[in-house]
Amino acid sequence: MRRTKRNFLGVMAAAFAGGAGSSAPARAYEIDHSSTEWRRRLTSEQYRVLRRGGTEPPFASPLLKEAREGSYACAGCGLSLFSSATKFDSGTGWPSFWKPVDGAVAMHADATGHMRNEVHCRRCGGHLGHVFDDGPKPTGLRYCMNGAALVFQQEEA
Repeated sequence: MRRTKRNFLGVMAAAFAGGAGSSAPARAYEIDHSSTEWRRRLTSEQYRVLRRGGTEPPFASPLLKEAREGSYACAGCGLSLFSSATKFDSGTGWPSFWKPVDGAVAMHADATGHMRNEVHCRRCGGHLGHVFDDGPKPTGLRYCMNGAALVFQQEEA
C-alpha cells in the first residue's frame, strides 16, 4: 500500500509541476522563447502538445495517413526529425517511426509513472511523444509522435 501511495503522490507532483505531465529537463535550448511568444507562433493544439506535454487524441492527426516522400520537422522550430522512409503504420493512431534523424531528438524518462521515454526536439525542447521498444526491424523501436508536434515537408522533385 505504501508503494502505491508513493507512486500516486509522485505522479500528482509531476502533473502539477509540469502542466500536462511533461517532465522536460530544465536546460537551455538553441531556440528558446517566452510562453507568450510560443503561444503567438503555434496553434493552441501545437502549444498544448509541444510546450505543455499534451497528447492529441488517437487517429486525429492528418499526418497519420501521410504517405508522400519527405520529412517530418518540429512544428516549433522546423528541425528535421524523421524521414518518411522510417514511417510505418503501427495501428496505434499516432504517426510512428522506427528511427529519428541522427541527433534530432533527445529523450528522458517520463515522470508520469508510465515506464516510458519521452521524446523531445533537441533544438527547442518541444514535446514530440514517446518511444517504445515494440517497433519493427531494424531498430525494434516505435517513436510514437503527436502529429500536432510535426509538420510534413514534401521532397522536391
